Amino acid sequence: MNRAYQTYQNNAVNTASGGELTLMLYNGCIKFVKQAMKDMDANDYEAKNRNIQKAQNIIRELLITLDPKVEISKQFQPLYEFMLNELTAANIDNSPEKLENVLGLVTEFRDTWKQVLLQHRKQQYSQRPTV
Repeated sequence: MNRAYQTYQNNAVNTASGGELTLMLYNGCIKFVKQAMKDMDANDYEAKNRNIQKAQNIIRELLITLDPKVEISKQFQPLYEFMLNELTAANIDNSPEKLENVLGLVTEFRDTWKQVLLQHRKQQYSQRPTV
């Protein structure tokens, strides 16, 4: 059962568009931040550290994929850097408030991105010729 799920996950990633991959990254970041919050509550500092590092790796990936020629990228960069700093501080200080800050931002980014993808799909399908 686990192997089938892993195969499904691999296929989902391998066949996803760039926009869908970005959505997956946001969802993964949300998952790891939420898990780090649970780990913090359980005083499982090793797991908290591991999940915060996973979230940081996702934010770094989002940072390096920004296109500096696109104006919106210049606005996203400082927000991603803020999230990285908040995650680092949350890890050091065991601060659930800092994790909440990141969770709020990433959730907002994800929800906005999801709307962009939906609008893009609507445009794609409305422009297809009907038979």
